[in-house]
Amino acid sequence: MVQAQAMDFESIRPYEDHEIQTVFSRLKGETAFLRLLGFLYPQVPPTQFMERLMHMSSVRQFQEEVISAYVKQVIQNTTDGVSVEGLDKLNPNEAYLFLSNHRDIVLDPAILNVLLVENGFNTTEIAIGDNLLIFPWITDLVKLNRTFIVKRNLPVKQMMESSRQLSNYIRHTLTHKKHSVWIAQREGRSKDGNDRTQISLLKMLNISGQDSITNNFKELKLVPVSISYELDPCDYLKAREFQMKRDQPDYQKTKDDDLMHMATGLRGRKGRVHIAFGQPLKQELNPIEALTVKNDQFSTLAEIVDKHVHQNYKLWPSNYIAWDLLHQSKDYTGEYTEADKKDFLAYIEEHIGRIPDCDRDFIFSTLMEMYANPLVNQLSYQ
Repeated sequence: MVQAQAMDFESIRPYEDHEIQTVFSRLKGETAFLRLLGFLYPQVPPTQFMERLMHMSSVRQFQEEVISAYVKQVIQNTTDGVSVEGLDKLNPNEAYLFLSNHRDIVLDPAILNVLLVENGFNTTEIAIGDNLLIFPWITDLVKLNRTFIVKRNLPVKQMMESSRQLSNYIRHTLTHKKHSVWIAQREGRSKDGNDRTQISLLKMLNISGQDSITNNFKELKLVPVSISYELDPCDYLKAREFQMKRDQPDYQKTKDDDLMHMATGLRGRKGRVHIAFGQPLKQELNPIEALTVKNDQFSTLAEIVDKHVHQNYKLWPSNYIAWDLLHQSKDYTGEYTEADKKDFLAYIEEHIGRIPDCDRDFIFSTLMEMYANPLVNQLSYQ
């Protein structure tokens, strides 16, 4: 990578320690942000909370005392426990590119960062699409949490320039700043439970490399990550979106829809949550060198990542129940109890009941496919 200058990244980089007081002063005058504080921390008056912020001196302090503290409350109040595997095979002193499947807008990297810190690692920098930065104060808030901006929906020429800037920033962060990076394997969440790596994302990451595709990704220390929720609190919202697109082909989500998904993901029931970290992809990438067509190289790389994401994905009773219901089978009755099935169906019926003008059969089938697809993908490697 050509030596990157700090100014190259001004429009996308997170805030640094010396900037946070200026940002807090700006947020102090944002009515919507103060309302959010009242919602997140009802036991503390917003003005009193802002006084706490005004005495903070580092991003790490803000992450530990505000962001992580809230995420731990979410874990305690809305999950049946969070588990992790694979960190024992990673080095806390090295920087990794965590390429992850994506279920929840806010919580995927938030829970991951809590687990990293609890296991002796530093937090990652987080990629976020600018389509979610609905208000300037949201931009301020996420950039305080070591988040960098991915620009979306640009004209072709600007998109190429933006991709180069983003690729340079990610490689610079990993190799020079020595900070790990979390980025989703595709633009937006996987709404049907079928996790697939976007080839265009891999091409963007490769732009900043100066060597072969294989060596460029070895330099990034790419680690596939599998995030698994037993229950997806936004499942009915995702299913409703499929119905809306079926009935109105030009249907587009609104900014209010995105806010609804964020709030529902934070507050909704999740069951158990598991995050599995793979190992950095090294020798597995070598066969890519033998391929003579670049698109084939990227397709093969995507398949390698997907294989790890699917194989490391923690399956829950909900996944097996959904498969059996979809196929009217008893193939996996050994993986769940009748009580599990009763609870899951009650949960599904309650969520279907939240959808206005619901095509029940379509929504039920969509939800079952959503929960069954991680099992389908895992079976494809057997």
